[in-house]
Amino acid sequence: MADRPASDETARWRPTASWDMLRRRAELLAQLRAFFVTRGFLEVETPLLSQDTVVDRHLDPFAVIAPGAQAHADQSKAKPRWLQTSPEFGMKRLMAAGGEAIFQVTRAFRQEELGPLHNPEFTIVEWYRRGDDLAAGMQLLSDLCETLLGRGPAARLSYQDAFLQFAGIDPLLASTADIVAYARARGVTAPDSMAAEDRDGWLDLLLVSLVEPQLNLDPPTILHSYPPSQAALAVVQNTHPPVAERFELYAGGMELANGYHELLDPAVLRQRNRQNNADRAADRKPTLPEESHLLAAMEAGLPACAGVALGFDRVVMLATGAKRIEEVIAFPFDRA
Repeated sequence: MADRPASDETARWRPTASWDMLRRRAELLAQLRAFFVTRGFLEVETPLLSQDTVVDRHLDPFAVIAPGAQAHADQSKAKPRWLQTSPEFGMKRLMAAGGEAIFQVTRAFRQEELGPLHNPEFTIVEWYRRGDDLAAGMQLLSDLCETLLGRGPAARLSYQDAFLQFAGIDPLLASTADIVAYARARGVTAPDSMAAEDRDGWLDLLLVSLVEPQLNLDPPTILHSYPPSQAALAVVQNTHPPVAERFELYAGGMELANGYHELLDPAVLRQRNRQNNADRAADRKPTLPEESHLLAAMEAGLPACAGVALGFDRVVMLATGAKRIEEVIAFPFDRA
């Protein structure tokens, strides 16, 4: 009797990536490591599980009950640890302790829906170099992208110029009411939960609907100088209008990387943490711990530096022509 094809359920032990894909992935990883080593970077490791986590309105970490907490008389008082959404906190602590140029290839975890570009567990590459400013941070990112993808140097385009060119509105100077009215006039639909005063929410809708589709062509594009309200952990320039020294890399229809000329002031970070938790509460999300080892490291003295986080799985997708993230990883979330 001929062998019958395995059912979808009985085949779920198998990887979703082919062996050819896994070999190509390993080659790209070796290229990436060689890129950093030849530039004097040290590869480091930091904890995946920590008492600290990034306080971000849109990033939702996985909570893990610490050992021994299961026996706690009052489970509600047991403090969780967090699977990292990026290795940012640990790496900045190393920079404050004397690091010069460091990189890491590791896993990150974010609670988000499965999709063509999203897996809740993914491979992230992150690096920091002492003394780098916005321009140096963008140049190093462009050089890495060119090394791995061979698509030429990345173009630079400010957030403001991108909106003026592709959306026809100034994202820094227009009023929130004008941004909302313009989005509606262009047929950009918002979820019912979107408040009219949520300026960044409406800007994100315009970015996704009108701007990002224009950044998906070759050569790759680095978008930079974001609104201060979207600074995350970046320095804000005291210009008119002020802008955050944040930059993101787009290539082949995907956002690949997010970088900052890093914020050094712990008082500003505390204020941003409070605001992000207020926004999370308004979104009916749990708040996250605002104090961290990173704040203590910043108080001790974080050196001026630029840092970047790169989604390695998406790089592999772009290098190989894969259309879905499960094509480039062995076991995605639903087979883990």
